[in-house]
Formats: sequence, structure tokens, C-alpha cells
Amino acid sequence: MKPWFVYILKCKDGTYYTGITWNLKKRIAEHNNGIRTAIQISRRPAKLVHWEKFKTRIEAAKREKEIKGWRREKKENLFKSL
Repeated sequence: MKPWFVYILKCKDGTYYTGITWNLKKRIAEHNNGIRTAIQISRRPAKLVHWEKFKTRIEAAKREKEIKGWRREKKENLFKSL
């Protein structure tokens, strides 16, 4: 069984993008190359600032939803504290 990842990217414009994937390296490259991404060209490139590993897609999706509900400051505290 492949692990799943929740990730947070910091975009060029300073915004954060949170997503899930089973292939973190490939997904970040897709974002930065404009392949299957919601990140507009004006927000690229995006830099990985945080990731978490999960056993299942369901666990990762729950965590993604939780993080997406957070304010900016709480997201920043998450990856600054590590």
C-alpha cells in the first residue's frame, strides 16, 4: 500500500496551497509546470514548506480538510514549529 501525503506549498505571491498526493516529488513538479493544477501561473513557482505522511488516502484527506480550514497564522505555526 502506497503512503499518502498532505502538503503545503508557499506560492510566489505569498499564499499557501494545501493538497494531497501519493507522489510528492511528482506533484510539486506538476504544480510548478502547470500540469493538473489549481495554482495559477501568476502564483508559480511554489515551494514545499510542509508535508505529513499517512497510511491511507482517507486519513490524508481528513487532515487536508482540517488544514484548509485553518487561518494563515495557524498554518505558519505548523511548519515553523518543526
